[in-house]
Amino acid sequence: MAAERLVVIGGDAAGMSAASQARRLKGPEELEIVAFERSDFTSYSACGIPYWVGGDVPKHDDLIARTPEEHRERGIGLRMRTEVTELDVAGRRVRSRDLVSGAEEWTSYDKLVLATGARPVRPALPGIESPGVHGVHTIDDGRALLESLAAARGRRAVVVGGGYIGIEMAEALLGRGFEVTLLTRGAEPMNSLDPDLGHRLAEAMERSGIRMVTGAEVTEVLTGDSGRVRAVTTRSGAGAGPGEYPADVVVLGLGVTPGTDLARAAGLPLGESGGLLTDTSMRVHGHADIWAGGDCVEVLDLVSGRHRFIALGTHANKHGQIIGSNVAGDYATFPGVVGTAVTKVCETEVARTGLTERQADEEGLRYVTATIESTTTAGYYPGAAPMTVKMLAERRTGRLLGVQIVGGTGSAKRIDIAAVALTARMTVDQMTALDLGYAPPFSSVWDPVLVAARKAVSKVRAAG
Repeated sequence: MAAERLVVIGGDAAGMSAASQARRLKGPEELEIVAFERSDFTSYSACGIPYWVGGDVPKHDDLIARTPEEHRERGIGLRMRTEVTELDVAGRRVRSRDLVSGAEEWTSYDKLVLATGARPVRPALPGIESPGVHGVHTIDDGRALLESLAAARGRRAVVVGGGYIGIEMAEALLGRGFEVTLLTRGAEPMNSLDPDLGHRLAEAMERSGIRMVTGAEVTEVLTGDSGRVRAVTTRSGAGAGPGEYPADVVVLGLGVTPGTDLARAAGLPLGESGGLLTDTSMRVHGHADIWAGGDCVEVLDLVSGRHRFIALGTHANKHGQIIGSNVAGDYATFPGVVGTAVTKVCETEVARTGLTERQADEEGLRYVTATIESTTTAGYYPGAAPMTVKMLAERRTGRLLGVQIVGGTGSAKRIDIAAVALTARMTVDQMTALDLGYAPPFSSVWDPVLVAARKAVSKVRAAG
């Protein structure tokens, strides 16, 4: 009996995790695995690219978990620099093009995994394709940016976008000795935070030496006589007016959208954000032999009950493990997420999980908020840093809805307490009894998250 063929489109976290897990469970005599990757790299940490650019990570090889050669040694037929251009669901085959030779061919499949990732947002603005303007999504992008930084005649950098990538790249460029201006359309950076926490983050970024320009919509990238970027223009800017910001290099951090062009053209089901829709086994709705995972899918938000697009490597790796198990005949499920994320800018850490006020309003929830100021360690312990915790709780039941944290070193990973509480659907009253670790170098007697929970309990009771 001939082996079944599994075709995997995408050679990073979700795709190669799925292929590797399937290979662990089934040998080549039972399952042939063919994977397509259009770049030169597999199984690497895209989240680590800003830290490589900033110099914290010495070389890009440190970001790679497993090379193409290592995958091949494990019995995975990996085709690098090969892009899948068409998906024929009825014919159970995919068409690919070798990006070096241009040769095209069809490959049949018995089972298919779509791990096509996300694509960075790159608006069609005048001059945006000019030399010196960079996105940061792949290792090749990071390498091109580092070469551009080395070739820049001046030391002025403009970052466009105030989300995770934008603020991480602002720190990286600051670390490389550039004068950094960050332009964001919002009133505050990080629209995944409520404005009051975003304002605290903006103040911390200014203190670190990053010039913040909020309410600024980029209209054009200007170039010099050589054709290289020389400035960025905006329609407006809070406190600055419409302006022109000199730049020797520009980094785009405008977020990503699901990479589902293939799926859309093939008629596969997509959600509101354009991500593929799957069941809890990561099987695409209505297609028994097609699975999808990573940044090209929508995931269930366990707090709101809605499907959302959240591009994170943690989810992608879990999706891959689950897909690989199911492809090989085992059984595994992905229940959903609560929206947990952390990052940092210089000495300031940022974390969030669950719903913000805006999201709670969109869901029609009635809630209370509690914000407390504390420190990362016991206040008397050397090195104690300020820390702000904001908590949302459902008004009637006291159910925890969300938490946001902005503070010094040691703040961000406290968000995991809230992530577990959200997953368990705990109330803020129940949270106050959590048995958390305590010693002065790590926390005050009442951990700041529990202090916020106590305040939220009072707010819930006061609201009746």
